[in-house]
Amino acid sequence: MAVEEAGDGWEVEALLDTCFAPGREALSSYRLRNGVPPVRDLCLTVRDGDGILAGAIRAWPVRIAGHAAALIGPVAVHPTRQGEGLGAMMVREVLILSRKEGWRRTLLVGDAPYYGRFGYRRLDGVVMPPPTNPERVLGTGEWDGVAGPVEKWVEQAAPGA
Repeated sequence: MAVEEAGDGWEVEALLDTCFAPGREALSSYRLRNGVPPVRDLCLTVRDGDGILAGAIRAWPVRIAGHAAALIGPVAVHPTRQGEGLGAMMVREVLILSRKEGWRRTLLVGDAPYYGRFGYRRLDGVVMPPPTNPERVLGTGEWDGVAGPVEKWVEQAAPGA
């Protein structure tokens, strides 16, 4: 596993196209990412022994009522490599790295039964832009007292806010 390099972008995008339905970029989380640099240290790739991209995970900064959070995703594993635990390995590594980098909370849109094993829980009161299903808005970390709409990151600030 390695931090995504600038030259990996085209391969990661091709993997995302393979793993997700057409129109993925119309999802609400993409609107939060558009024009915002990712959290580079939390964008990871996994390659096999031949250097072929097997999986990728990315993260983007967002704000909720003035509080910083790392929006995790997308998480993609090539269909020929699914079921090998690569997705779980990437999620665990991003959670470790996010804590080391000072991110006090992470957020994602996903299935609670899958992500619950990593400590994610439903975030009542944290609202992703529509049409996101509120049941799928999940987080880890320090969410007590944090509520409101998830907003695009507009300036650089320390992740611990």
